Amino acid sequence: MSRPELAALQIADPPHAWAALGFTVTDDVVVVGGVELWLDAAGRGITGWTLRHLGANDDIDGLPTGVTTDPAPDGAAPGATGPVVHRNGAIGIDQVVVTTPDFDRTAAALSGAGIPLRRVRDAGGFRQGFRRLGPSILELVEVPGGPVGPARFWGLVVVVPDLESLQAQLAPLLSDIRDAVQPGRHIASLAREAGLSPRVAFMDPE
Repeated sequence: MSRPELAALQIADPPHAWAALGFTVTDDVVVVGGVELWLDAAGRGITGWTLRHLGANDDIDGLPTGVTTDPAPDGAAPGATGPVVHRNGAIGIDQVVVTTPDFDRTAAALSGAGIPLRRVRDAGGFRQGFRRLGPSILELVEVPGGPVGPARFWGLVVVVPDLESLQAQLAPLLSDIRDAVQPGRHIASLAREAGLSPRVAFMDPE
């Protein structure tokens, strides 16, 4: 059986906010490295995800979850031919970050849905769990002492080939470039003033 893959994220942001940051938006959709970002959803932040090769079509510990059998896009925008080129250089979604006040509960719910964590890391006072979902990685982050409740989508990390050029393009909305947890890689975070509701960071390729 094929492994679960990330197909799309639903995001409650106006399309113009993403276009202003150099993303190509077509019919309220951004296509980045085989993942579709469906903008203009109701709510705030990342409001749900859609996965391939998943048997259940239900919430996973509070994460609204849809299932699709459609193949991954070839990089083209809906109704277009040829790969999408983004002015900011985006080429993929490296990670989708989910937070939880109860790591064991959420990990068990993911496993029950067919998405067991493949690696768990002690980050010093909290745990991080990881699982590859096709073109992207799910990162589950424990929030000790956080409010009781379901797991929540927190943010995403976009891959770009040239962080320094992007920093110059988006200044002053992008933080200083720093070492990422992944050895040899670097990351910069987008400021809240950029107008996006989920947390967004940019990272150089593996």
